[in-house]
Amino acid sequence: MSAPSFPGGTALSHLDIYDDAAPDGRCGGAPHVHLVSTEAYVITAGRGELQTLDAEGARSTPLAPGDVLWFTPGTVHRAVNHGGLEIMILMSAAGLPEGGDAVLTFPPEHLADRSAYAAAAALGEGPDRAERAARRRDLAVTGMQRLRTALEAGDRGPLEEFLAAAAALVRDRAEDWARIVREHPLAHAQQALAITEALGRGETAHLTQARMHRAAPPAAERAFGMCGRIRAYDLTDPSDHAERPQIPETTETPETPEDHR
Repeated sequence: MSAPSFPGGTALSHLDIYDDAAPDGRCGGAPHVHLVSTEAYVITAGRGELQTLDAEGARSTPLAPGDVLWFTPGTVHRAVNHGGLEIMILMSAAGLPEGGDAVLTFPPEHLADRSAYAAAAALGEGPDRAERAARRRDLAVTGMQRLRTALEAGDRGPLEEFLAAAAALVRDRAEDWARIVREHPLAHAQQALAITEALGRGETAHLTQARMHRAAPPAAERAFGMCGRIRAYDLTDPSDHAERPQIPETTETPETPEDHR
């Protein structure tokens, strides 16, 4: 299988951070954690801050246009909107965030099992989706406040318990996530390695088959994301470019587990 040609098998989306206030009086998104994906922010407009809980403790990092920052799996994060905050988001391993690689920081009773979590996280259909998104955000903020207070007091126990509960919630999806990683970032890296090795042998056929791609504009209607109203870009290669350049096989292919789709 050929990897998508967008760099690194990553995903790209544009986010307007929520501008209504949570229970702590701060406007912004729902705090959550990714179990596999690294997330990058490129601030395009407005001002705000990124609240994080990670191996270095509890921090707040100012956000302004032109800032670029990223955080690795296990970082609890919350985008706070001080006014007009807009972000371009780049996610590693395209397909994982959409596949559930994000767990909201709900209080422990909502993390006890998948049904309890699903009930608290679901937005459902109908005109009250905005209200349900706000309630979901507020519940996650309440949970993050508990984790932050304990961490600032030197107690990492609640944060570690949350991360363990989050991992348990997504455990049954890990096999399919491994497939996504193999078909996107790993395949992309293998293609880059194959090209490098081909150049070392004096082979340049792939250069004569180069093409420019342009993503179609995202849908005008923004979805209710965890941090705000989101529009994701479709970065799959256009159908009229289905005949993609043939990339030489690498001489050393990493061993991967069998795909159990």
